[in-house]
Parts: sequence; C-alpha cells; structure tokens
Amino acid sequence: MAALIFSIIATVLMSGVVVWFARRRPPGTPLTWGEAFVAALFIFTLMLVVYAVLPSQFLTYADSSLKWRSDKVGIPTGPLHFLPGWPQAHGPAHRFRIFWLVYHAHAAGHGKVLFFIPTDKGLLWPNGLTFFGRGKIVISAQILRDVVAALIYVVALGVHVKAWLWWQARGKRRVEQPELTSAYGRPLVRKA
Repeated sequence: MAALIFSIIATVLMSGVVVWFARRRPPGTPLTWGEAFVAALFIFTLMLVVYAVLPSQFLTYADSSLKWRSDKVGIPTGPLHFLPGWPQAHGPAHRFRIFWLVYHAHAAGHGKVLFFIPTDKGLLWPNGLTFFGRGKIVISAQILRDVVAALIYVVALGVHVKAWLWWQARGKRRVEQPELTSAYGRPLVRKA
C-alpha cells in the first residue's frame, strides 16, 4: 500500500514539476546539451513511474492486501455495501422493489439485492451473472483487478497525449484577423 501511494504521489509531483517548468520557460528558448539530457532523463523517469511502477504496485496491492484472486467470484464493493442508505430488499416485504429483476433475484435465493444486482458479503453478482437460467458469466475479482490496471494505462496515455498537445501549443496566441475596411473606413465584409 505504501509503495502504491508513493508512486501516485511521485507521479503527481513530477507532473507538477513539468507544468511549473513549462509555464516558467518561454517557448523557443535555446536548450543546452546538459539541459536536454536532464529533461530527457526526467521525462523518462516520469514515464517509467507512470507506465511501469504505478500499475505494478496496484496489481501487487490488489493481489496481496485486497486478495482479488481468480477464486473470488463477484465484483468487490469494498466498504460501499455497508452504507445504510443503499436500497436492498430484505425478507418478504420487498420495500424497494424497483424493477421486476429485484423480485426475481430475491426469489432465486440470492439474498440481498442492490437495485437489481444480487449482493452478498460485499460482492456484486456473488454467484456469477446469470441470464434468467440460460447461462452464466463468472466475474472474478481478478478480472476487475486487470480492468483497473488497463484503465491506469488508458488514462495515462490520454493524459500523455494531452500533455504533448499542451506543451506544443504553449505560448501560442490566437491571431485575430484585422477587420477589412474600404478607403472610406467602412467594413468590406458583413458580420454574420
């Protein structure tokens, strides 16, 4: 957990240094060989932390502390299933029968139901996702772990591309075209 937090903090701080330096340094300033080497090393380290260390530490945390393994069927909800305001159907009263699926899931013996999703012991779909008795998809916690790790890569790549575009566009101002006027001072083109 400490390594995951440290990698998140390192990512945020190093990204902040890039933004601070970009705002401080005017575009087009000549770059010395030493400055280019230090900048390349810094950006390489930032990319190493974002694309290698951060996902690896998340996977290690999910495997060890959270125990998101392939034998844990269902999507873990963490502390959310303990919140008192979440609508769950208990017993024969079915006070929160929002959809027909709520009744169907409870009648099938799933126990607690969150809207139409069966829950039990902090897991969504604890017995797998069934299609009215016609097949089942087993969703394990390891699948959720892998999806979160892939999302780390997708978000990092999106921010990376956005940062490239921002870096290239810094210092550029929008050029306003002068108004075309005749020799008498009247505009030549009508405004819409």
